Amino acid sequence: MRYLPNHPRQQNDEDAGIDVSDGFEPFAQRNDVFSRAFWDERVRTQKTDAFFASYRMEAAPRRGDGFTQRDFALRNASWLISDVISDRSAPDGKREGFQAPIANDTPVAPDQISVDDPEKMSAEIKRFAKFFGADLCAITTRDDRWLYSSRVDTRDMSATPNDLPAGITHVIVLGHQMEEDLVATYPSALAGAATGREYSHEAAIVMQLAAYIRNLGYEAVASMNDTGLVIPYALKAGLGEYARNQMVITPEYGPRLRFSKIFTSLPLAADPPKKLGVAEFCNICTKCADACPVKALPYGAPALSDQPSSIKGVRKWTSDAEKCFGFWAKMSSDCAICMRVCPFNRDFGRWQHKLWLKLALSPFRKIALWLDKGRGGRVKPASWWTQNDK
Repeated sequence: MRYLPNHPRQQNDEDAGIDVSDGFEPFAQRNDVFSRAFWDERVRTQKTDAFFASYRMEAAPRRGDGFTQRDFALRNASWLISDVISDRSAPDGKREGFQAPIANDTPVAPDQISVDDPEKMSAEIKRFAKFFGADLCAITTRDDRWLYSSRVDTRDMSATPNDLPAGITHVIVLGHQMEEDLVATYPSALAGAATGREYSHEAAIVMQLAAYIRNLGYEAVASMNDTGLVIPYALKAGLGEYARNQMVITPEYGPRLRFSKIFTSLPLAADPPKKLGVAEFCNICTKCADACPVKALPYGAPALSDQPSSIKGVRKWTSDAEKCFGFWAKMSSDCAICMRVCPFNRDFGRWQHKLWLKLALSPFRKIALWLDKGRGGRVKPASWWTQNDK
Protein backbone atom coordinates (compact mmCIF):
# COMPACT_ATOMS: atom_id res chain seq x y z
CA MET A 1 0.00 0.00 0.00
CA ARG A 2 1.04 3.58 -0.55
CA TYR A 3 -0.07 4.99 2.80
CA LEU A 4 2.19 7.88 3.84
CA PRO A 5 2.01 8.28 7.64
CA ASN A 6 3.71 11.69 7.59
CA HIS A 7 1.30 13.13 5.05
CA PRO A 8 -2.21 12.27 6.28
CA ARG A 9 -3.98 15.23 4.70
CA GLN A 10 -5.19 15.34 1.11
CA GLN A 11 -5.92 18.43 -0.96
CA ASN A 12 -9.67 17.89 -1.16
CA ASP A 13 -10.27 16.72 2.44
CA GLU A 14 -11.84 20.03 3.44
CA ASP A 15 -14.22 20.04 0.48
CA ALA A 16 -15.21 16.46 1.35
CA GLY A 17 -15.83 17.41 4.99
CA ILE A 18 -13.04 15.09 6.19
CA ASP A 19 -10.92 16.29 9.12
CA VAL A 20 -7.80 14.15 9.57
CA SER A 21 -5.41 14.79 12.47
CA ASP A 22 -1.71 14.02 12.88
CA GLY A 23 -2.67 10.98 14.98
CA PHE A 24 -4.32 9.23 12.04
CA GLU A 25 -4.06 5.44 11.81
CA PRO A 26 -5.58 3.27 9.07
CA PHE A 27 -8.29 0.93 10.33
CA ALA A 28 -7.85 -2.82 10.76
CA GLN A 29 -11.04 -4.59 9.71
CA ARG A 30 -10.67 -7.07 12.56
CA ASN A 31 -11.79 -4.23 14.83
CA ASP A 32 -15.13 -3.51 13.18
CA VAL A 33 -17.91 -4.43 15.56
CA PHE A 34 -19.28 -7.24 13.37
CA SER A 35 -15.87 -8.95 13.29
CA ARG A 36 -15.38 -8.31 17.00
CA ALA A 37 -18.65 -10.14 17.65
CA PHE A 38 -16.77 -13.34 16.77
CA TRP A 39 -13.62 -12.85 18.85
CA ASP A 40 -14.03 -10.05 21.41
CA GLU A 41 -15.77 -11.07 24.63
CA ARG A 42 -16.78 -7.44 25.17
CA VAL A 43 -19.08 -7.78 22.17
CA ARG A 44 -19.88 -11.47 21.82
CA THR A 45 -22.78 -12.78 23.89
CA GLN A 46 -25.50 -15.39 23.55
CA LYS A 47 -27.63 -12.69 21.98
CA THR A 48 -25.06 -11.98 19.28
CA ASP A 49 -24.96 -15.70 18.45
CA ALA A 50 -28.77 -15.66 18.19
CA PHE A 51 -28.57 -12.54 16.00
CA PHE A 52 -26.46 -14.33 13.39
CA ALA A 53 -28.53 -17.52 13.73
CA SER A 54 -31.70 -15.58 12.94
CA TYR A 55 -30.42 -14.95 9.42
CA ARG A 56 -30.50 -18.74 8.92
CA MET A 57 -33.99 -18.99 10.48
CA GLU A 58 -32.43 -20.94 13.36
CA ALA A 59 -33.55 -18.48 16.03
CA ALA A 60 -37.33 -18.67 16.39
CA PRO A 61 -38.98 -15.22 16.40
CA ARG A 62 -40.50 -14.51 19.80
CA ARG A 63 -42.02 -11.06 19.37
CA GLY A 64 -45.05 -9.57 17.70
CA ASP A 65 -45.62 -7.10 14.88
CA GLY A 66 -42.53 -6.76 12.70
CA PHE A 67 -40.80 -9.81 14.22
CA THR A 68 -42.97 -12.71 13.06
CA GLN A 69 -41.71 -15.68 11.07
CA ARG A 70 -43.10 -14.01 7.96
CA ASP A 71 -41.07 -10.85 8.62
CA PHE A 72 -37.86 -12.81 9.21
CA ALA A 73 -38.59 -14.92 6.13
CA LEU A 74 -38.77 -11.89 3.85
CA ARG A 75 -35.71 -10.29 5.40
CA ASN A 76 -33.61 -13.41 4.99
CA ALA A 77 -34.83 -14.01 1.44
CA SER A 78 -33.76 -10.46 0.62
CA TRP A 79 -30.21 -11.31 1.66
CA LEU A 80 -30.05 -14.50 -0.43
CA ILE A 81 -27.93 -13.34 -3.40
CA SER A 82 -25.49 -11.54 -1.13
CA ASP A 83 -25.27 -14.66 1.06
CA VAL A 84 -24.58 -16.92 -1.92
CA ILE A 85 -21.66 -14.71 -2.95
CA SER A 86 -20.28 -14.23 0.56
CA ASP A 87 -20.38 -17.96 1.38
CA ARG A 88 -18.70 -19.34 -1.73
CA SER A 89 -15.11 -18.81 -0.47
CA ALA A 90 -15.83 -19.53 3.20
CA PRO A 91 -13.55 -22.62 3.30
CA ASP A 92 -10.64 -20.30 2.46
CA GLY A 93 -11.51 -17.82 5.24
CA LYS A 94 -12.91 -15.27 2.80
CA ARG A 95 -16.42 -13.94 3.22
CA GLU A 96 -16.68 -12.19 -0.12
CA GLY A 97 -18.13 -8.70 -0.01
CA PHE A 98 -17.65 -8.41 3.75
CA GLN A 99 -14.27 -9.71 4.94
CA ALA A 100 -12.76 -10.13 1.46
CA PRO A 101 -13.30 -8.57 -1.96
CA ILE A 102 -15.58 -10.35 -4.40
CA ALA A 103 -13.49 -12.79 -6.43
CA ASN A 104 -13.17 -12.18 -10.15
CA ASP A 105 -15.47 -14.40 -12.20
CA THR A 106 -13.95 -13.18 -15.46
CA PRO A 107 -10.26 -12.60 -16.27
CA VAL A 108 -8.80 -9.31 -17.44
CA ALA A 109 -8.94 -9.33 -21.24
CA PRO A 110 -5.48 -9.59 -22.84
CA ASP A 111 -6.28 -6.80 -25.30
CA GLN A 112 -6.71 -3.45 -23.58
CA ILE A 113 -8.84 -0.79 -25.23
CA SER A 114 -7.30 2.66 -25.55
CA VAL A 115 -8.85 5.36 -23.36
CA ASP A 116 -8.04 8.76 -24.84
CA ASP A 117 -10.72 10.68 -22.94
CA PRO A 118 -11.10 9.73 -19.23
CA GLU A 119 -14.11 12.04 -18.86
CA LYS A 120 -15.92 10.26 -21.68
CA MET A 121 -15.06 6.89 -20.15
CA SER A 122 -16.35 8.09 -16.76
CA ALA A 123 -19.66 9.04 -18.36
CA GLU A 124 -19.83 5.58 -19.92
CA ILE A 125 -19.17 3.87 -16.59
CA LYS A 126 -21.91 5.93 -14.92
CA ARG A 127 -24.31 5.04 -17.71
CA PHE A 128 -23.64 1.32 -17.32
CA ALA A 129 -23.76 1.51 -13.52
CA LYS A 130 -27.34 2.71 -13.86
CA PHE A 131 -27.99 0.15 -16.61
CA PHE A 132 -27.06 -2.62 -14.19
CA GLY A 133 -29.26 -1.08 -11.48
CA ALA A 134 -27.27 1.41 -9.37
CA ASP A 135 -29.15 4.53 -8.30
CA LEU A 136 -26.04 6.71 -7.94
CA CYS A 137 -22.52 6.53 -9.31
CA ALA A 138 -19.51 8.80 -8.83
CA ILE A 139 -15.75 8.41 -9.12
CA THR A 140 -12.80 9.38 -6.96
CA THR A 141 -9.08 8.71 -6.92
CA ARG A 142 -7.47 5.96 -4.88
CA ASP A 143 -6.72 7.07 -1.34
CA ASP A 144 -4.95 4.42 0.73
CA ARG A 145 -5.85 6.04 4.04
CA TRP A 146 -9.30 4.48 3.74
CA LEU A 147 -8.11 0.98 2.83
CA TYR A 148 -8.13 -1.48 5.72
CA SER A 149 -4.61 -1.96 7.06
CA SER A 150 -5.49 -5.66 7.14
CA ARG A 151 -8.54 -7.77 6.36
CA VAL A 152 -9.95 -10.71 8.34
CA ASP A 153 -9.47 -14.44 7.87
CA THR A 154 -12.88 -15.71 8.96
CA ARG A 155 -11.54 -19.15 9.90
CA ASP A 156 -9.92 -17.77 13.05
CA MET A 157 -10.69 -14.01 12.79
CA SER A 158 -7.00 -13.22 12.50
CA ALA A 159 -5.56 -10.28 10.56
CA THR A 160 -4.38 -11.09 7.04
CA PRO A 161 -2.94 -8.91 4.24
CA ASN A 162 -5.32 -6.63 2.39
CA ASP A 163 -3.85 -6.46 -1.08
CA LEU A 164 -5.07 -4.85 -4.29
CA PRO A 165 -3.82 -5.65 -7.80
CA ALA A 166 -1.07 -3.42 -9.17
CA GLY A 167 -2.11 -0.31 -11.03
CA ILE A 168 -5.33 0.57 -9.17
CA THR A 169 -5.84 4.34 -9.52
CA HIS A 170 -9.56 5.05 -9.08
CA VAL A 171 -12.58 4.03 -7.01
CA ILE A 172 -16.07 3.89 -8.50
CA VAL A 173 -18.64 4.47 -5.75
CA LEU A 174 -22.20 3.23 -6.23
CA GLY A 175 -25.34 4.11 -4.25
CA HIS A 176 -28.32 1.77 -3.83
CA GLN A 177 -31.60 3.21 -2.57
CA MET A 178 -33.44 1.44 0.27
CA GLU A 179 -37.21 1.20 0.04
CA GLU A 180 -38.77 4.14 1.88
CA ASP A 181 -41.87 2.27 3.09
CA LEU A 182 -39.78 -0.49 4.66
CA VAL A 183 -37.39 1.97 6.31
CA ALA A 184 -40.45 3.58 7.91
CA THR A 185 -41.02 0.37 9.93
CA TYR A 186 -37.65 0.38 11.74
CA PRO A 187 -36.96 -1.17 14.18
CA SER A 188 -38.27 -4.47 12.82
CA ALA A 189 -37.06 -7.61 11.13
CA LEU A 190 -39.31 -6.59 8.24
CA ALA A 191 -37.34 -3.36 7.77
CA GLY A 192 -34.20 -5.48 7.50
CA ALA A 193 -35.51 -6.58 4.10
CA ALA A 194 -34.68 -3.10 2.82
CA THR A 195 -31.06 -3.63 3.88
CA GLY A 196 -30.79 -7.18 2.58
CA ARG A 197 -32.37 -6.39 -0.77
CA GLU A 198 -29.79 -3.69 -1.47
CA TYR A 199 -26.87 -5.89 -0.43
CA SER A 200 -28.12 -8.49 -2.91
CA HIS A 201 -28.59 -5.80 -5.55
CA GLU A 202 -25.16 -4.32 -5.02
CA ALA A 203 -23.47 -7.73 -5.13
CA ALA A 204 -24.88 -8.31 -8.61
CA ILE A 205 -24.23 -4.75 -9.78
CA VAL A 206 -20.59 -4.48 -8.71
CA MET A 207 -19.84 -7.91 -10.15
CA GLN A 208 -21.38 -7.02 -13.52
CA LEU A 209 -19.80 -3.59 -13.77
CA ALA A 210 -16.40 -4.94 -12.69
CA ALA A 211 -16.71 -7.71 -15.30
CA TYR A 212 -17.38 -5.09 -17.98
CA ILE A 213 -14.21 -3.21 -17.00
CA ARG A 214 -12.13 -6.38 -16.98
CA ASN A 215 -13.50 -7.20 -20.42
CA LEU A 216 -12.03 -3.86 -21.55
CA GLY A 217 -8.60 -5.04 -20.39
CA TYR A 218 -8.33 -3.26 -17.03
CA GLU A 219 -8.25 -4.40 -13.42
CA ALA A 220 -11.51 -4.10 -11.49
CA VAL A 221 -12.11 -5.33 -7.94
CA ALA A 222 -15.77 -5.60 -6.92
CA SER A 223 -16.26 -4.56 -3.30
CA MET A 224 -19.06 -4.08 -0.77
CA ASN A 225 -18.09 -3.75 2.93
CA ASP A 226 -14.66 -5.27 2.35
CA THR A 227 -11.23 -3.81 1.47
CA GLY A 228 -11.85 -0.25 2.62
CA LEU A 229 -14.19 2.23 4.32
CA VAL A 230 -16.77 3.27 1.75
CA ILE A 231 -18.00 6.46 3.46
CA PRO A 232 -14.79 8.47 2.90
CA TYR A 233 -14.74 7.39 -0.74
CA ALA A 234 -18.40 8.44 -1.15
CA LEU A 235 -17.58 11.83 0.39
CA LYS A 236 -14.52 12.29 -1.83
CA ALA A 237 -16.58 11.36 -4.90
CA GLY A 238 -19.08 14.11 -4.11
CA LEU A 239 -22.10 11.88 -3.49
CA GLY A 240 -23.05 13.61 -0.26
CA GLU A 241 -21.98 14.79 3.16
CA TYR A 242 -21.39 13.03 6.48
CA ALA A 243 -24.06 13.41 9.18
CA ARG A 244 -24.48 12.99 12.92
CA ASN A 245 -26.21 9.63 12.33
CA GLN A 246 -22.96 8.24 10.81
CA MET A 247 -24.51 8.19 7.33
CA VAL A 248 -23.89 9.98 4.05
CA ILE A 249 -26.68 12.42 3.26
CA THR A 250 -27.29 12.60 -0.49
CA PRO A 251 -29.38 15.26 -2.25
CA GLU A 252 -31.28 12.50 -4.08
CA TYR A 253 -32.23 10.06 -1.30
CA GLY A 254 -31.03 11.58 1.95
CA PRO A 255 -29.50 8.82 4.14
CA ARG A 256 -31.59 6.01 2.63
CA LEU A 257 -28.76 4.28 0.76
CA ARG A 258 -26.27 1.45 0.85
CA PHE A 259 -22.91 2.02 -0.86
CA SER A 260 -20.59 -0.29 -2.77
CA LYS A 261 -17.39 0.33 -4.72
CA ILE A 262 -15.09 -0.90 -7.47
CA PHE A 263 -11.32 -0.42 -7.37
CA THR A 264 -9.99 -0.10 -10.91
CA SER A 265 -7.02 0.76 -13.13
CA LEU A 266 -9.34 2.09 -15.86
CA PRO A 267 -8.38 5.71 -16.74
CA LEU A 268 -11.20 7.84 -15.34
CA ALA A 269 -11.94 11.44 -14.39
CA ALA A 270 -12.63 11.99 -10.69
CA ASP A 271 -15.71 13.87 -9.51
CA PRO A 272 -15.07 16.74 -7.09
CA PRO A 273 -16.30 16.55 -3.50
CA LYS A 274 -18.89 19.13 -2.49
CA LYS A 275 -19.96 20.54 0.85
CA LEU A 276 -23.73 20.81 0.84
CA GLY A 277 -24.48 22.32 4.23
CA VAL A 278 -25.49 19.06 5.94
CA ALA A 279 -22.95 19.50 8.75
CA GLU A 280 -24.38 22.92 9.57
CA PHE A 281 -27.86 21.38 9.77
CA CYS A 282 -26.64 18.52 11.98
CA ASN A 283 -25.08 21.08 14.30
CA ILE A 284 -28.58 22.24 15.24
CA CYS A 285 -30.37 18.88 14.92
CA THR A 286 -30.18 15.94 17.33
CA LYS A 287 -33.22 13.94 16.21
CA CYS A 288 -31.17 10.80 15.57
CA ALA A 289 -29.37 10.97 18.92
CA ASP A 290 -32.65 11.70 20.72
CA ALA A 291 -34.37 8.71 19.08
CA CYS A 292 -31.62 6.15 19.64
CA PRO A 293 -32.98 3.73 22.27
CA VAL A 294 -29.53 2.89 23.66
CA LYS A 295 -28.04 6.39 23.29
CA ALA A 296 -25.29 5.21 20.97
CA LEU A 297 -25.23 8.38 18.87
CA PRO A 298 -23.26 11.47 19.89
CA TYR A 299 -24.39 14.93 20.90
CA GLY A 300 -22.15 17.95 20.50
CA ALA A 301 -19.53 18.67 17.89
CA PRO A 302 -17.46 16.17 15.88
CA ALA A 303 -14.50 14.85 17.87
CA LEU A 304 -11.62 12.40 17.78
CA SER A 305 -12.48 8.94 19.11
CA ASP A 306 -10.53 6.24 20.92
CA GLN A 307 -13.23 3.57 20.59
CA PRO A 308 -11.86 0.24 19.27
CA SER A 309 -14.35 0.11 16.39
CA SER A 310 -13.65 3.66 15.23
CA ILE A 311 -10.84 4.88 12.99
CA LYS A 312 -8.18 6.81 14.89
CA GLY A 313 -7.29 10.38 14.08
CA VAL A 314 -10.41 11.50 12.20
CA ARG A 315 -12.52 14.22 13.81
CA LYS A 316 -16.13 13.26 13.19
CA TRP A 317 -19.38 12.23 14.83
CA THR A 318 -18.82 8.69 16.12
CA SER A 319 -21.36 6.24 17.48
CA ASP A 320 -20.81 3.79 20.33
CA ALA A 321 -20.63 0.68 18.14
CA GLU A 322 -20.90 -1.72 21.07
CA LYS A 323 -24.15 -0.18 22.30
CA CYS A 324 -25.53 -0.05 18.76
CA PHE A 325 -24.70 -3.64 17.90
CA GLY A 326 -25.90 -4.79 21.31
CA PHE A 327 -29.35 -3.43 20.44
CA TRP A 328 -29.24 -5.21 17.09
CA ALA A 329 -28.40 -8.46 18.86
CA LYS A 330 -31.26 -7.96 21.31
CA MET A 331 -33.72 -7.59 18.42
CA SER A 332 -32.12 -10.22 16.16
CA SER A 333 -32.19 -7.66 13.38
CA ASP A 334 -30.51 -4.46 12.25
CA CYS A 335 -31.75 -1.09 13.46
CA ALA A 336 -31.90 2.14 11.49
CA ILE A 337 -34.12 4.30 13.66
CA CYS A 338 -31.54 7.04 13.06
CA MET A 339 -32.19 6.76 9.32
CA ARG A 340 -35.96 6.73 9.76
CA VAL A 341 -36.12 9.88 11.90
CA CYS A 342 -33.52 11.87 9.95
CA PRO A 343 -35.09 15.05 8.53
CA PHE A 344 -33.31 14.30 5.24
CA ASN A 345 -35.13 10.96 4.93
CA ARG A 346 -37.47 12.22 2.21
CA ASP A 347 -38.43 11.61 -1.41
CA PHE A 348 -36.55 14.44 -3.09
CA GLY A 349 -38.28 13.67 -6.37
CA ARG A 350 -41.30 15.53 -4.95
CA TRP A 351 -41.33 19.31 -5.31
CA GLN A 352 -42.24 20.06 -1.69
CA HIS A 353 -39.26 18.05 -0.43
CA LYS A 354 -36.97 19.72 -2.96
CA LEU A 355 -38.03 23.08 -1.52
CA TRP A 356 -37.44 21.78 2.01
CA LEU A 357 -33.94 20.62 1.02
CA LYS A 358 -33.03 24.07 -0.29
CA LEU A 359 -34.21 25.56 2.99
CA ALA A 360 -32.35 22.97 5.09
CA LEU A 361 -29.07 23.64 3.29
CA SER A 362 -29.43 27.41 3.59
CA PRO A 363 -28.97 29.88 6.46
CA PHE A 364 -32.69 29.30 7.16
CA ARG A 365 -32.01 25.75 8.34
CA LYS A 366 -33.72 26.39 11.70
CA ILE A 367 -36.99 26.93 9.87
CA ALA A 368 -36.45 23.66 8.00
CA LEU A 369 -35.88 21.86 11.30
CA TRP A 370 -39.06 23.37 12.72
CA LEU A 371 -41.01 22.27 9.63
CA ASP A 372 -39.77 18.71 10.19
CA LYS A 373 -41.38 18.54 13.62
CA GLY A 374 -43.57 15.48 13.98
CA ARG A 375 -42.12 13.60 10.99
CA GLY A 376 -40.28 10.28 11.12
CA GLY A 377 -42.61 8.29 13.34
CA ARG A 378 -42.58 4.50 13.11
CA VAL A 379 -45.12 2.88 10.81
CA LYS A 380 -46.55 -0.39 12.08
CA PRO A 381 -44.98 -3.24 10.10
CA ALA A 382 -48.36 -4.99 9.76
CA SER A 383 -49.58 -2.07 7.64
CA TRP A 384 -46.77 -2.69 5.12
CA TRP A 385 -48.06 -6.20 4.49
CA THR A 386 -51.57 -4.89 3.76
CA GLN A 387 -50.77 -1.64 1.90
CA ASN A 388 -51.53 -3.20 -1.50
CA ASP A 389 -54.78 -4.74 -0.31
CA LYS A 390 -56.62 -1.43 -0.26
